[in-house]
Amino acid sequence: EFINELAVPGGRIRAISVHKRRTRYSVGGCMAELSEVVADGKPTRTVAVESEDAAAVVAAVRSLEMGGYLNTSYPRGLAALIEGKPSRYAVIDVGTNSVKFHIGERDRDGKWRAVVDRAEMTRLGEGLEQHNVIGDAALERTTAAIAGMVDEAKRREVLAIAAVGTAGLRIASNRDAVLASIEARTGLRIEVISGDEEGRLAYVAATSGLGLSAGSLVVFDTGGGSSQFTFGHDSSVDERFSVNVGAVRYTERYKLDSVVSAEVLREAMAAIAADLSRIEGRPVPDALVAMGGAVTNITAVSHRLATYDPAIVQGTVLDRAEIDRQIELYRSRDADGRRTIVGLQPKRAEVILAGACIVRTVMEKLGKQTLTVSDRGLRHGVLAERFGD
Repeated sequence: EFINELAVPGGRIRAISVHKRRTRYSVGGCMAELSEVVADGKPTRTVAVESEDAAAVVAAVRSLEMGGYLNTSYPRGLAALIEGKPSRYAVIDVGTNSVKFHIGERDRDGKWRAVVDRAEMTRLGEGLEQHNVIGDAALERTTAAIAGMVDEAKRREVLAIAAVGTAGLRIASNRDAVLASIEARTGLRIEVISGDEEGRLAYVAATSGLGLSAGSLVVFDTGGGSSQFTFGHDSSVDERFSVNVGAVRYTERYKLDSVVSAEVLREAMAAIAADLSRIEGRPVPDALVAMGGAVTNITAVSHRLATYDPAIVQGTVLDRAEIDRQIELYRSRDADGRRTIVGLQPKRAEVILAGACIVRTVMEKLGKQTLTVSDRGLRHGVLAERFGD
């Protein structure tokens, strides 16, 4: 045990009692040290990995599954510990249409509070269906957005960042080059998860956020490149899968970013219905929960939210009539006209009609007149699994 002098805000020096127990290891040719630290009676753990070979250090840290953790100085870590600052963690969800960014703050009781929760429409999957590659412009937009999120996470002193990629990165033939380019620019390694895993994590987020634990439940999340479905009952998952039904594909195929005739709309709806055949003929669930940018934007429009409010969106019940009303609202306007609609995120104007059509078709296929909206999504599931208990 020893006394450590610690600088605190205001230029004062504070003496604190520190007890530290070290255990040394060798990991990938590097010296690694795990320390159990108690400062003024408050416990924490630290991990240090050292070597003159920088690449070996990076590899060793990743082998310990700590690649997303940020390097923190010992004095700063001690200051945060003794001041009782809640631990902060960030999640970046790189989707086909948008990049979502969430910072959660976890108190000592294990409860999460959102510090930052936003999305940037970068259209990573633009042209992906035609060429099967992610283009340079789309990559540049996405990389710039991710770089800004990483910088913000560091400014807000998060302990770690988890980054996941979904449908667009799953199917792109140049995925490896795209991931390498993003990592080179941002220092962030993105884990591309399967559709099955995406659905499972979305189910975790939805059930915990809405308190749905009894009866049969279907959770679906429709994105730019795919839709994930999870079927369960009484908090247990029975089946989960992903289908290649995403808003970007139908927007580009049927030019749904402009004024659309009733005939073209019928063709698009028929194509969506055919591609959703896997959910046909199933028992009607007790509850249907929808998440993702399309349905949360639809909800914001239904409430006429000039400023998005997750507390209002979370738990909203939408019926088929409201979805039909909004489909007509978007069908009769081009993208610029849609941007004048209160509640609609301007960058989602091009793809919102396709998203609404997918949501409406899912309701039809599953025989539900209403659905419940979850503002929580994949990012919340990742946060709970990676950084929870």
